[in-house]
Order: sequence, then structure tokens, then C-alpha cells
Amino acid sequence: MSESMHGLKRTHRCTELSAANVGQEVIVMGWVQRRRNLGQILFITLRDRSGLLQLSFNENTEKELFEKAETLRSEYVIAARGIVVSRGADANKSMQTGDIEIDVKELRILSEAETTPFEILEDIDTKEELRLKYRYLDLRRPDMQKNLILRSKVTQSVRRFLETEGFLEIETPIMQKSTPEGARDYLVPSRVHPGNFYALPQSPQLFKQLLMVSGFDRYFQIAKCFRDEDLRADRQPEFTQIDMELSFVEPEDVMAVNERLIQTVFKEALDVDVQLPIQKMTYKEAMDRFGSDKPDLRFGVELQDLTEVVKGCGFAVFENAIANGGTVRAINAKGMGDLGRKQIDALVKYGQDFGAKGVAWHQIKTDGEEKSSFAKFLSEKTLAAIKEKMSVDKDDLILIVADKPSVVFAALGALRLEVARRLDLINQDEFRFVWITEFPLLEYDEEAGRFVAMHHPFTMPMDEDLEMMETNPGAVRAKAYDLALNGCELGGGSIRIYQNDVQKRMFNLLGFTDEQAEERFGFLLNAFKYGVPPHGGLAFGLDRMIMLMCKADSIRDVIAFPKVKDASCLMTNAPDVVDQKQLDELALVIVEKQEEVIEE
Repeated sequence: MSESMHGLKRTHRCTELSAANVGQEVIVMGWVQRRRNLGQILFITLRDRSGLLQLSFNENTEKELFEKAETLRSEYVIAARGIVVSRGADANKSMQTGDIEIDVKELRILSEAETTPFEILEDIDTKEELRLKYRYLDLRRPDMQKNLILRSKVTQSVRRFLETEGFLEIETPIMQKSTPEGARDYLVPSRVHPGNFYALPQSPQLFKQLLMVSGFDRYFQIAKCFRDEDLRADRQPEFTQIDMELSFVEPEDVMAVNERLIQTVFKEALDVDVQLPIQKMTYKEAMDRFGSDKPDLRFGVELQDLTEVVKGCGFAVFENAIANGGTVRAINAKGMGDLGRKQIDALVKYGQDFGAKGVAWHQIKTDGEEKSSFAKFLSEKTLAAIKEKMSVDKDDLILIVADKPSVVFAALGALRLEVARRLDLINQDEFRFVWITEFPLLEYDEEAGRFVAMHHPFTMPMDEDLEMMETNPGAVRAKAYDLALNGCELGGGSIRIYQNDVQKRMFNLLGFTDEQAEERFGFLLNAFKYGVPPHGGLAFGLDRMIMLMCKADSIRDVIAFPKVKDASCLMTNAPDVVDQKQLDELALVIVEKQEEVIEE
């Protein structure tokens, strides 16, 4: 039967006690982690968010208190008053509080518990679906609590730092106008305006630019954002950004303040020293060397360009790719020369999963024997030139992809990571940051048959490229910058367009008529008529940052109550149906989706 805690006030969390408290009377509260009954002595391991502490009930304990302790079960919530005593030679070095225990004088059972669906232990092997259904229990586990405690530390560190740098924390609306920015918007129907909808923000982009027009100079917020898109390990329908915007800045200014932010946060939260300045690399160099605009620099295995080496070689796969404006590139998987054919075929299939039609390979075993999927189509001279370019030695495996650049980079970039994983080349304790700069302003959407903004329509072109906006738009570089960490995009931003004439040229490139631009972004364009400071900003993905800091596999492990891949919540069963009265008030009618019938 549950009891009241009236008259008892907790004096310490479990791990706030140490040998310095021996002899003191204390009151602790928490959950029963474990009970050990040795006959004349009974031990309870108590758990709270700080960690574990041992409580003891021995033969000198009054009979009623001892019998009460015998009724305790896992996850009972209790309060205990007692004296801190030293465990002496019985100290448990695996526990932070292992050199002390509480000799309990008073015990109250505040809440009883049924048997939990899984044990409340660190690193349990339990299906994620079950953990998410009972998320409130999953969050009791020490590793999950450490993740969320770190998240809290990071957000507080961010706030303290940005305040010292002159930033103002300002909130922007959650319900706003739909201005599609790539992903689908989440829409909110209006009861007061039937047939009209608010949109949940994909980012605070337009409002933070308006704050610069308003003269606030330096803004930030820890912002909730929403995107209705397919999910993956580092994506959720609702996520959190560390969002900021600054006036009267160039890219170097934005990058500098964010380098100092990263250095401060990693030191305060993890005691990790980030060396400044952070390395910078252009988008072109990153793609050429690593096949990725968010390269993992913790290992080598860089891409090599074989296009000139194999030009005119006679091998149709290489020749056709080059003739169609493509490229031929390769990586050398040093240490994989003795792979069996099945393992090589698995790597080929892996490359194909990222768009490659095929992956050519050449293998040099440790005994010097060579095997190849393409050597018979090449002259000895060309094959020797390839091996020289790739710095081939014994126990090497060359993997080659020939296609249009986007496919080559995607496939080899992914293969590079897979090779590193298989060869155990990645130091999991290392944090390697890199700024990627000079992104293309635009990318060509073959399906739409036009250019689209690589970042968003308000990204400023580089000054020296302005003259190419109409004549060679694909070559125009943007004043955009991303910060990558260990192969993940940590955050990104740009300097914004603030001149009306440049903004109009940008809209024209993207295929917007004046009427369409006015319809979508009229409130921003109107504001820009009244004096706009040069400005730019950046947003970090907070969830992704914490995931990397915790070395977690998914951002679900660093969000208190996340969604699963179909954007549902297993714990609350959201989304769910609503009653007809609510639908009538919103003037909404649910139409059953018809499945398409495919005629043979």
C-alpha cells in the first residue's frame, strides 16, 4: 500500500553522496533497481537520475522495518531515511557510490510497480518498438538519461554563449503561412477561416530575416521545426534547430562565431577540446576527394579521377560514360586484396544501391595474383597507368565507377564509408569538423526541367559569379557554408540576398513569375522595400549534434518522445482519428483514399 512522503524532504540525489557524508543522516528517494536478501541482511540498490546507491537493512534493524524492506520489488518508488556509513573492504568499485551505503532507519513505499515489459538496464537487447511503446520506462534507463542530460547541458551552454556574443533570444510563430521549401508542410486547418490552413514551420527562415529588417542585429532561438517527409535514422517529422541570424556580416563572420560556439559547447558538455580554426574545404574539393559534401575525415580512402587515364581505352563502359559528359573515378581499398568473390559482389551491390549501374574492380592479392572484372578489355599500358594512379600494392582492391558525376560521387562516397567500416578505419572517439564552402547556388532538376535552389531562394550568389546568373547559372557559386562532423551535416547556412534586383534575378532563374513570387513571399518582399541590412545566418540540427556527441545510432535515442518511420508515436498512438464534431467545426470532410487500379 502506497504511503505519503509527508514530513520527509529529500536531502540528496544518490550520487551526490560520498565518503565525505559518512555519519550524516540523509533522506534519499528513487526507484528500486535491485533487491538482494542474504537472510540476516538485505540490500536495496536505489536508482535516481544521478545514478545508484546501496541501502542496507541488517539484523539490528527493527523487525517491522526489515519485513517491509522484504516486500520491495523492482521499480517500486521509495523514500529512505538513514545514516551514511562506509563499506570499507566491501566497497564496490564499479559503482560511483560504491564505498558507502545508507543504514536505513525509516522506509516509506511511495508507489508500487507491476513487472515491467523489459528490464531497466543500460544497453539492453530489446526491440526498439517495445522500448518506444513504453518510452516512459525506456527513459529510466541510465544510457537514455545520460543522453537527455547531455542535451540539456548543450542547450544551456548554447544559450550562455550566444548571450555573451550579443544575441537576443526571440521566438517566431509556429502557425504561419505555407511557403513550400522543398519538403511537404504540415498543415493546420483554421476554424475561424474555413477552408484555409496554417503551416507548421519547416524552419524560421523568413521570420528571422524579417527580424534583421527590424534591426535586432543578432537573433537566435532553439526552434521547433516540422517537415512531412520520409524518415530515416537522423530524421524526424518534428526536430529542433539552434537557429541564428546576424546583420552586417560575411561568411567568415558567421563561421567564426559558430566555431567559438562549437568549441565552447564541446568543452563544457564533453570536456573535448576543439582546435580552431576549423578546416575549410570547397564543395568541389570535397566532392572530388570524398564523393560527399559532408565528408568523414577520420580516415583516408580518397577518390581518384581516372577519366584522363582511361580516355580512349576502348572499354565501352568507360568510353560511353566519358562521351556522355560523365567521369570515371575509383577508390583503393587497401587491405581488401584477399576478399573472396562473394564479398566483392556484395560491395558491387552496395555501390549499385546508390545508383551505379555497376562497379568495376581489380584485385591484387597478398601473393601477387591479380583478378579483375575489366582488365581483359584494356591494354597492359592502360592497366599499368590505372595501377600507378591508384598507388596499387599487394592486398589492394580497386573499385571503379563510370557514370555522370552525381552517380559516381554518390556510389563511391558510400563505398568509401563501407570500406572504412569493414576495415575498422574509423576512430569512434574522434571528432573531425570541416567547413564546406562555395556550394553551387543551383542544381538542375531533370524531372522538373529547370534549376532549383540548392539551399533556398534567398541565398546570395558569390559577388564574382553574379554576371553568370543568366549565361551560366549552373556554374554560379553561393555564399553558403555547411559544418560537417564525422560524415554528418551538423549545420548549414548562407548569406542572404538583400538587394531587390538580385532577388528578382534569382526568382526568374527558379521559374517564378512576379505574381508567384508575390503570392508566396509577398510579406518578405514588401519588407525589403524599407531598408535591408546585409545579413546571413546558420542553423544547427540540435538532435543530430547530440546524437553525434552521444555516439548514438539514431536521433530517436536523444529525443524524449520520438516518432517512428511512419511518423507515428507508438506510445500515444498519434496520429489518431478525431470525432465528427471537431471535423464539422473545421469544415473538413474525410475522403477515403481510393487505391489505383492497374489495368493489364
